[in-house]
Amino acid sequence: MPKKTETSVSFEQALQELESIVRRLEGGDMPLEDALNEFEKGVKLAKSGQQTLQKAEQRVQILMKPDSDAELTTFTPDSH
Repeated sequence: MPKKTETSVSFEQALQELESIVRRLEGGDMPLEDALNEFEKGVKLAKSGQQTLQKAEQRVQILMKPDSDAELTTFTPDSH
């Protein structure tokens, strides 16, 4: 079984890390090589986040698709 090269993080954790990277890069206090490494990590996080959002959008579209085989019934709330 192949090992993952990076540990899996949640979308929210990746977004926080990306925001942190942006702040560090905007600070302009790091050496060029470190800045390039941070930028590369940020690009990977952004791409991963974009893929996660695309998958979520596809799931929502599938869930919202009308089911032509579903039987329609009248909704009657309980009178309790």
